[in-house]
Amino acid sequence: MQKIVFFVGLILAATGLLSPPLALAAGLVYGLTLAHPYHLEARRLSKFLLQASVVGLGFGMNLADVLKVGRSGFLYTACSITGAMLLGLAIGRWLQVERTSSFLITVGTAICGGSAIAAVGPISNATEEEMAVSLGTVFVLNSIALLLFPPLGWALHLSQTQFGLWSALAIHDTSSVVGATAKYGAVALEVGTTVKLARALWIVPVSVLTSIFMKSKSRIQWPWFIGLFCLAAMAKTYVPSFGAAYPVLSHLGKLGLTATLFLIGTGLSRSTLRQVGVRPLLQGVLLWAIVAAGSLLLVLKGWIGL
Repeated sequence: MQKIVFFVGLILAATGLLSPPLALAAGLVYGLTLAHPYHLEARRLSKFLLQASVVGLGFGMNLADVLKVGRSGFLYTACSITGAMLLGLAIGRWLQVERTSSFLITVGTAICGGSAIAAVGPISNATEEEMAVSLGTVFVLNSIALLLFPPLGWALHLSQTQFGLWSALAIHDTSSVVGATAKYGAVALEVGTTVKLARALWIVPVSVLTSIFMKSKSRIQWPWFIGLFCLAAMAKTYVPSFGAAYPVLSHLGKLGLTATLFLIGTGLSRSTLRQVGVRPLLQGVLLWAIVAAGSLLLVLKGWIGL
């Protein structure tokens, strides 16, 4: 029964019959009520599918606009990441969260959620339990953000550019940024995706610094999909001879994202919630709330913008 329901939900999401928020909601209901028969496989598939979907979305974007947004958002990204890292480590120490878990939660919140944790975890010699706690914390908050941000944006009358920038600065994972901004509008999607991918590039220097301080010999995982995203946008901008294919590839990227959100939702189970524990979750909530509220205030005041 669980297998049938899983595949029906995945097919509905992958064909676009479910919107991104509904796909996530369906996945969450499945994960919290049924035993997942393909838990590890779904996690691996969702990671690859997310990266492939981001590349697909690149075929719907103009490279000049991507570079302009990325260049404008660089300073905000650098400042927000630095501030979030310092604040997160301070909160973790105050709450007496285990040191490695605290560091991973902080990195995940400051940069790009699960991708950053997956890259930095092996370098910081994190155990499987520490990885699970950190990923679980970020994942729970990610799911909440995807459902909460669009209604908040509409209630505050944020423009699409404002919402895209706020989402990129305040939501953990690229998948949830894309899901939230896609629901808000095309401009929000372009701004949010571009700034978030620029933010994800910080995985590299943070991984290098972590490797130096931890004296780790683990291999750094490079965010290859960001380069392919830029190549896709370059093709769309400068190779018009394949113009008929670009809308199809971009649409496939959106469908892939919807399927990714369903898979992510199915990964949140009751055991995951129990495993996270109170203190790491509280650290994640406090840090995320401060980052989200602070970045929203700056956007509303017009102190940061594109």
